[in-house]
Amino acid sequence: MIRTAARWMLALVLAAAGAAHLVRTRGFRIVVPDWATRVTRLDKDTIVVASGAAELALAAGLVALPRERRRMGWAVAGFFVAVFPGNVHQWRTRRSAPGLDTDARRLCRLFLQPLLVLWALWATAEGGDPLR
Repeated sequence: MIRTAARWMLALVLAAAGAAHLVRTRGFRIVVPDWATRVTRLDKDTIVVASGAAELALAAGLVALPRERRRMGWAVAGFFVAVFPGNVHQWRTRRSAPGLDTDARRLCRLFLQPLLVLWALWATAEGGDPLR
């Protein structure tokens, strides 16, 4: 019951973040490191929109694919790991984004990321060890 509620809450957080990425691309563009555009050959707006779409898809998968919840948990955790360099970039460059407009908030965001990874794994675990 608690894991189910945590999974639904995680889906809501992902859906809200994904929608925000689609509506406020300019505010999230500054989080994208310059190297990401070179590696992906995509512009920053496209990367922001793609990450928002990924968040929406992950949120939908958490809700709509209960038989795949472990895989979805690992996918969400992987997504959180994949976007971490953007959080580091934002902290290092001291650039503000929606809700992250101070150095303290940007630093806290770095420590929040591992908790999000653990949340994704725990909320989608069958019980016992979430890393199984």
